[in-house]
Amino acid sequence: MIDLSQMITEQQNPKTLNLDQMTALEMVTVINQEDEQVITAIRAILPEIARAVEATTECLKKGGRLIYLGAGTSGRLGVLDAVECPPTFGTAPEMVVGLIAGGEGAFVKAVEGAEDSQTLAEKDLRQLSLNEKDMVIGLAASGRTPYVIYGLKYARHLGCKTAAITCNHDSEMAKEADIVMEAIVGPEVLTGSTRLKAGSAQKMILNMISTGSMVGIGKVYQNYMVDLKRSNEKLVTRSENIIMATTGCQRAEAKLALDQAGGSVKLAIVRIISDLPVEQASDYLEQAEGNVRQALKKIQARKAARD
Repeated sequence: MIDLSQMITEQQNPKTLNLDQMTALEMVTVINQEDEQVITAIRAILPEIARAVEATTECLKKGGRLIYLGAGTSGRLGVLDAVECPPTFGTAPEMVVGLIAGGEGAFVKAVEGAEDSQTLAEKDLRQLSLNEKDMVIGLAASGRTPYVIYGLKYARHLGCKTAAITCNHDSEMAKEADIVMEAIVGPEVLTGSTRLKAGSAQKMILNMISTGSMVGIGKVYQNYMVDLKRSNEKLVTRSENIIMATTGCQRAEAKLALDQAGGSVKLAIVRIISDLPVEQASDYLEQAEGNVRQALKKIQARKAARD
């Protein structure tokens, strides 16, 4: 029998002992008040989150992947963050991967017993050909989910960098991670329902890690997504708008530059700002490993040296 009594996420919240007697306004008010603790809890672990961003960036720069490992709500949050990366940052689907105990079907329907397996995570990671260049982040509000714990153990055995996101102190999962992010949000409004504050905290931390690491590998210029793909009408217009905003050009020039750049927003930006032929702009961008700002600095330095 598992002793859950010591876990903060399983304790009863004294502020909601009469939850079943509250009016709708009273309920949403107390939920809103409790959600304020999420921001405070995350603020307390910003240095650890920053370490996770740096470690993930380093892995991605070396050709590794970011892999989330979770079960239930935590697993779904990992999958959600992973699937948003290709449309947002133009990443290959395999660069950021979300694994959930029980497989893809568990995203919409729980798979009984999957989260308690001590072998399933290793099997899932083996199927991905996990290697030492990858970053594996385990998610579990309780910090005790066997699927995640044993997945992290396997990842560490291979030499991967590992991190854990949990909402309890000194968890078993934390012992298997290089970087530990403990977002202590307190007991839930609905006792044990970690899709509430704990889920919100995990979602916010994942947003920081994926966004921060994508900035780190050059997927962002200023605060624009410059590796997005023109996969629908909205994104075509957004691509043009980004080029116009960062270069000061008009829409006709943005469209032309985008076509000349083969749909690459970042290449179109570098070409317009540098006033170089697209082939030369592409060379500088490649030398800068896809980082627009670094490419422009190289071009500026080259021009200054000539002058």
